[in-house]
Amino acid sequence: VLAADTVVALGRRILPKAADAAEVRACLALLSGRRHRVLTGLVLCHPDGRRQTRLAETIVRFKRLSAAEIAAYAACGEGEGKAGGYGIQGRAAAFVPWIGGSYSNVVGLPLAETAQLLDGFGYPLRPENGYK
Repeated sequence: VLAADTVVALGRRILPKAADAAEVRACLALLSGRRHRVLTGLVLCHPDGRRQTRLAETIVRFKRLSAAEIAAYAACGEGEGKAGGYGIQGRAAAFVPWIGGSYSNVVGLPLAETAQLLDGFGYPLRPENGYK
């Protein structure tokens, strides 16, 4: 069993998974012109009872956003249901001039860390195992 969850942290504040356009606007207003952290906790449980965990951390810098940019992004609906109110793999990519760390962590599942966990349990991601 593999489980993971992601949060967006701005200083000591954890931003919500934006439920609606109003929360997306509020998150983007906070993130505008600032750096924040995207943290994903992973746990892999083996049938024999072994358990391993990892924490992936990525630093993301947002450019300063105009009120029009915030309103347009909130209206498109893309940020709803996403931690911090944005999806870097979509329109919000234009807001991010710099990241430090794992891009896949910000998109969703941190792939390098997940592969390390699987490899540690004897399930390496290699072509002979059906991975291309």
